[in-house]
Amino acid sequence: MGQGSRAQAGEARQDSSPQAPDPGLRAHAGEARQDGPPQPPDPQPRARAGNDPRDSPPQPPHPRPRAHAGEPSHERSSHPADPDPRAPEPPPAPARPEDHGPVRYGPALPGDGVPVLPLLADALASVASRAGVEPVGGGGAVREAACGYWARRGVEVEAGRVVVAPGAPALLLALTAALGGDVLVPRPCAAWWAPYARLLGRPVFHVATPAECGGVPDPYALLETVRRVREEGGEPRLLVLSPADDPTATVAPPEAVHEAVEAAEGAGLHLVSDETWRDTVHAPHDTVFVSPAEMLPDKVTVVSDLAGALLPSGWPAATARFPAGTDLHARVLDVLTALGARVATPVAAAAARALEEPDEVTARVQAVVRLHARVADAVHRTAVTAGALSRPPRAGRHVYVDLGPLRAALAARGVGDAQELEDHLTGRLGMPAPGGHRFGDDLGALRVRLSTGALLGATDAERAECLTSPSPLELPHVHRALTLVRSVFDGLRSDAQRWEPR
Repeated sequence: MGQGSRAQAGEARQDSSPQAPDPGLRAHAGEARQDGPPQPPDPQPRARAGNDPRDSPPQPPHPRPRAHAGEPSHERSSHPADPDPRAPEPPPAPARPEDHGPVRYGPALPGDGVPVLPLLADALASVASRAGVEPVGGGGAVREAACGYWARRGVEVEAGRVVVAPGAPALLLALTAALGGDVLVPRPCAAWWAPYARLLGRPVFHVATPAECGGVPDPYALLETVRRVREEGGEPRLLVLSPADDPTATVAPPEAVHEAVEAAEGAGLHLVSDETWRDTVHAPHDTVFVSPAEMLPDKVTVVSDLAGALLPSGWPAATARFPAGTDLHARVLDVLTALGARVATPVAAAAARALEEPDEVTARVQAVVRLHARVADAVHRTAVTAGALSRPPRAGRHVYVDLGPLRAALAARGVGDAQELEDHLTGRLGMPAPGGHRFGDDLGALRVRLSTGALLGATDAERAECLTSPSPLELPHVHRALTLVRSVFDGLRSDAQRWEPR
């Protein structure tokens, strides 16, 4: 590992450092238990895994009580008053805009915003009248197609080591249940990773990422976190990472992937590589994408949700490639069977056709990637020009923006944390703008993920026109959407300039 990684080790360790007054690392165990089934209290104090907002939520700048993203309070009075049976039931409390639970209101994968490819619609319709049930784990046709998909990307696998499930969340839930132990994820990470571990009552530990990218942990911070969790009696077993990342839209450099994988192997962790966004890299000829499975094929499970590039998000299907020489594949199938998690037969037919990657599918994927790359670049330029911080988007259909430099302007509008920023921008932009706390970032950090699919128009005709236009940013409906984004950010910049000391 080079000096760059060592230079970040201190910063990374600060992210994973214990918080006073609790000196340890395992407060996430309590956090997990709040989201999952009730658990008996720990007899020993637990240590914390980092500056997670749910461990010690930052105080808002005003006295209004706030739960973290809608999490319920667990405090109870020691002497509750007996209710008067004659008293009428009070009316239900009106919903407040800040009551956004971390799971039910969590953000979905950024959609592509374009009409369904006719070839895939035909594949789905061709078996829609069949009453047969797809086997758990996928039938032979879709698993063989998945083998070909992985082989074209340099990862050889037999059909007996491939599982197809109704979406990547079902696969990650089954993997977490089958592997057991504590889960480690980068900070920030995809919004759907942590809830499944917490649903199972498993502690989740966030680890800082290198400065140049998201999606993979800093190796020194990872090793330090594993050491301290084990010191406190924990069992870290699973590391989830994503070389092409949601939410940061970065692609991890090969050396960052190698260092993270090397550290995870040395720590005895099983790796799950979420490669949902690998086919959405904006400049594939100029970007080197490295899968951890290329380095450690016998110790890495690769998961890919087909909603990333191949299927509409409303047709849930995902593939997993399992390493040879273990029984993990069988254990995951057991969990999926218990859940009844099978792909619908029409969706399996469409997934098989998409995974075969005929010319029509390849051309559509490339066109969608080019379109979203242009829109993401425009949103990124707007945010940076206004004074926000953002890494250039390199993959996906989203941009991750840090509005910390505009904190004074946002505070003047009543925005003091990521939840309030989410509410503010969602209202101003007219589209979902999930705050960074949804992805494991600090609640007090003013970060937000902006998706580009919502900027492509309101009708199928408008969105289809974006795919065929040589200048999609100049189309009236796209231009209007980008102008609205620009006006919101320009307004923040103007307010920030007024607040600057003279």
